[in-house]
Amino acid sequence: MYNHLLITVAYHEGQDADQSLKIARKLAAPGARFTLLHVMEPAPVFALSYLPEGWSEEMRSAIEADLLHLAEGLETAATVVTEGDAAHEILDFANLQGVDCIVISSHRPGTQSLILGSTASKVVGRAQCAVHVARRN
Repeated sequence: MYNHLLITVAYHEGQDADQSLKIARKLAAPGARFTLLHVMEPAPVFALSYLPEGWSEEMRSAIEADLLHLAEGLETAATVVTEGDAAHEILDFANLQGVDCIVISSHRPGTQSLILGSTASKVVGRAQCAVHVARRN
């Protein structure tokens, strides 16, 4: 059983945080803390001039609201939105905040992720704590 679980939440097609939340609940010790984390990837430089002013703040606000909704029912839950490389941000947060288990969603790798490496595989390979990978059906 774990005392501080980091649940990563991704917002791309086919990702569903419900499975990760169920897993985290089952792995949690009584009174465990939960942190739901989303990492916003920076927009490509070439796209910045095409994006409306304030788009990043609006997106962050929407994500924060959704994370709060997902955290309902978890008494000791916190939500965090950061920006940067997803694997790097997840690992840094886990190390700095004393996380003892990361719950991360993954999908079956395609050719691109086999060559470049997925966020989940980077986290599994570098984490200093336990990692539970929730497979997408």
